[in-house]
Amino acid sequence: MLWMVCFFNYADRQAVFAVFPKLEEEFGFSKAQLGLIGSSFMWVYAAGAPFAGWVADRVSRKKLILGGCIFWSLVTLMTAHCSRLWHFVVVRSLEGFGETFYFPASMSLLSSYHGKNTRSRAMGFHQSGVYVGTILGSWIGAIFAATIGWRYGFYLFGGLGTILAIVLLKTLREPGRVGPDATRPDGTNAATPPPLGFRKVFAMLLARPASLYVMLAFVCANFVATIFLTWTPTFLVQKFHFKLAAAGLSGTLFIHLASAAIVPFGGWLADHLAIKRNGGRLLVQIGGLFVGSVFVWGVGRASDVSWLVVAMVGFGICKGFYDANIFAGLYDFVQPEARATAAGLMNTVGWGGGAMGPLAVGWYTGGGSEAAQMERMSQAIGICAFIYILGALLLWYAFRIEKKLGNPVESTV
Repeated sequence: MLWMVCFFNYADRQAVFAVFPKLEEEFGFSKAQLGLIGSSFMWVYAAGAPFAGWVADRVSRKKLILGGCIFWSLVTLMTAHCSRLWHFVVVRSLEGFGETFYFPASMSLLSSYHGKNTRSRAMGFHQSGVYVGTILGSWIGAIFAATIGWRYGFYLFGGLGTILAIVLLKTLREPGRVGPDATRPDGTNAATPPPLGFRKVFAMLLARPASLYVMLAFVCANFVATIFLTWTPTFLVQKFHFKLAAAGLSGTLFIHLASAAIVPFGGWLADHLAIKRNGGRLLVQIGGLFVGSVFVWGVGRASDVSWLVVAMVGFGICKGFYDANIFAGLYDFVQPEARATAAGLMNTVGWGGGAMGPLAVGWYTGGGSEAAQMERMSQAIGICAFIYILGALLLWYAFRIEKKLGNPVESTV
């Protein structure tokens, strides 16, 4: 059930990027203005995440997830009626506010069902909804834009998301918060501890400094990911002369289908290593970012479609290893009663920094001929390889810290 909500969470946010060439053509938006549209979502998403996490540790996570789904689906419907730059900035900002409640609540909910032995696999399977939503949101949005009009994709996704949330109000169930690892010696479940305030959560994170390096690495990974989500369809249309619908599909298919295929294995491997050694999940993420930097460079510097596809598939595989453990890795250092708040803080850090990526690329590539713009965009994407390497180094340092500490945190009870 959460996989389906996650699907619309990403399909709704991705559809607009697939129609950037149409918005540029119809409204005359510059690359910098399109980058602003992309980043406005991320800034509000990041700013609201700590509050969303704090709320999710205190109220029904089911209500937050489904209420948020209804809200952002209605905003998606509103997107179809935009005609000015400020219209798009406002609706994308509202979309970010609605969607910021989803991941803190859903990751906390999943961690209540899955302990340290299965957490990465469960969250990795859930992550595949991100990839499928990204692929179909981009492709379907582009197909509508190329045939009957760019507005119809927003009608479709907004309408279906609203219906889904109403159906799940009857079927999604809210478990206790402590999770399967927090049991008494007699085998009964421990009582749910009270939620922690921001001050205590910060103190907890400072006491396990590896968690802070995990969050900083998320900034690096998200900076690169948001650039690819925002600019790949435009990159394919204007540099490699793809048709709009083909660019909407290819810009996400090769990367995210590869991620979806590998993420279950990445989750299984991380669960296996987490049992054997402290910080074991971090090793999987380190490998994903370090090897992935090679393919990120390859995407930016590819000069023909065949090499581009190889680089995109390789990047997607490596991204899947990292993504399977984004929150599962953090939760090794965070107590159950603070996991939604910690996830919210992580989203603030990761998306707040990552939001600068689309705007920076839009600013850097603007001006001059289309060929010159695409050469600068190629350079910007290639430089992202070094940001991936920085993320891998931050995770390596976190792993070294964890080797000196005790067992992962599971509960205070």
